[in-house]
Amino acid sequence: MNGAPQVHYLNVDYGIRSWLFTTDHKRIAWLYLLSVTLFFFFGGFFATLIRLELMTPQGDLVQAETYNKFFTMHGVTMVFFFLIPSIPAVLGNFLVPMMVGARDLAFPRLNLASWYIFILGGLFTLASAAAGGVDTGWTFYTPYSSIYSNSHVALTVVGVFVTGFSSILTGLNFVVTIHKMRAPGLTWFRLPLFIWAIYATSIIFILGTPVIAITLLLVGLERVFNLGFFDPARGGDPVLFQHLFWFYSHPAVYIMVLPAMGVESELVTAFARRRVFGYSFVAFSSLAIAVIGFLVWGHHMFVAGQSVHAGLIFSLLSFLVAIPSAIKVFNWTATLHRGSISYDAPMLYALGFIGLFTIGGLTGLFLASIGVDVHVHDTYFVIAHFHYIMVGGSVMAYLGGIHFWWPKMTGRTYPEPVARVAALIVFLGFNLTFFPQFVLGYLGMPRRYHAYPPEFQALNVMSSAGASILAVGYVLPLIYLIWSLRYGRVAGRNPWGARGLEWQTPSPPPTHNFDVTPRVVAEAYAYDKEPEETYEFGSPSRA
Repeated sequence: MNGAPQVHYLNVDYGIRSWLFTTDHKRIAWLYLLSVTLFFFFGGFFATLIRLELMTPQGDLVQAETYNKFFTMHGVTMVFFFLIPSIPAVLGNFLVPMMVGARDLAFPRLNLASWYIFILGGLFTLASAAAGGVDTGWTFYTPYSSIYSNSHVALTVVGVFVTGFSSILTGLNFVVTIHKMRAPGLTWFRLPLFIWAIYATSIIFILGTPVIAITLLLVGLERVFNLGFFDPARGGDPVLFQHLFWFYSHPAVYIMVLPAMGVESELVTAFARRRVFGYSFVAFSSLAIAVIGFLVWGHHMFVAGQSVHAGLIFSLLSFLVAIPSAIKVFNWTATLHRGSISYDAPMLYALGFIGLFTIGGLTGLFLASIGVDVHVHDTYFVIAHFHYIMVGGSVMAYLGGIHFWWPKMTGRTYPEPVARVAALIVFLGFNLTFFPQFVLGYLGMPRRYHAYPPEFQALNVMSSAGASILAVGYVLPLIYLIWSLRYGRVAGRNPWGARGLEWQTPSPPPTHNFDVTPRVVAEAYAYDKEPEETYEFGSPSRA
């Protein structure tokens, strides 16, 4: 990487205008990082109110209608404005071009437009919260959402509808970039596994998001113009809404967790100093999850009136989708076996991911079994399972990835001892928050209720206490990562000794990533070779 002095994207121009009109994928990643962080703490605010209400069984903090708005705004914000965009829009935007040896994404202006669309959708949703909120739950079940609710359903639906276009454009950009802009020698089976995960996620973005967008558009049209899509009084079918909603929303679970699996693969191999065990199996399992994920939506509807035969098929397919996930966990574990493991903060988050995701996956098999699902349907067992996958999986991987690539993104390192403590606090706080909810659900406590029988109070107090510990674990990284921007030690090009093209650039990278076109001459994760034996930098890169 010799040649003329390089200009870093963080050092070009600090003016607000230069950021708001940038087409640099790295700066757009920062815009997304700031945005999703704000939405995360906004959604966390409503989670705090939920746990405060559930400290006592009487429901004495707020009325039932207000409590409904709390969990709805928490779910809508966290699912559509944090979990879905967090890893693809932040880490994906920052890393995909560098990992494939490109100077930017295929469509830089479209990339910026996707962020503006995301912000526009978020503003509609925040406006609905300011106007009084929505009380339908994040699933917007009809006909309550389309006919009977007196809350601001239409405004919230518009926000989610608009944000869907951001996901579609992002997925399209990633697919074209991965297909058409890979560096010479970077064949499909030399790609980092993070790229495979982002590619599979992008397929779901492109194929699944239009379905939920049109479904929510129909809800808005039924509500505003009194049409009869889902209201049985007007000849509609509310079960049709559930089919359409879950056809997207179950693959959306993998939108949230597939990128996390890609991050996990990068962390495990980097801190075990070994090639990923069974690379091709891990790569193809990402595609398998994306494909099979479109076929299992009916397990959300075992009690919704679908036929017994359909329920049986969806149950079998739901067991089937667990196989590629199990392959990943097995291969990560095999990669760690006899590895030279260093327990830095990113690795602690990675190990936490494996443990929490495994619990979430195993309890998912319970819910795929019709008999068990009928018993625990709409109880806190489902809440616990969902959070073990989404929070215990996606958020742990997201934090691990942010810590891993933070020196590359900023050129600074964070205080490692404090980061390790924060990772342990998050792990402990999470388990104390959500494991009691498995017991609550099995005992029969329904979700969405602001009052409950007194015998459930002890477990709810444990859960609320765990949430307070979890909050500390989330605030700590925010503090020391911001601190590191000014006071952190200057990071070198590759402080972790990792492989991958992104680590062959300075920290932070120059505006156009590479001064010369890289050429890949070895497989990914070649820890038995020096980087010079894996990459060659030859002819000047084209502008």
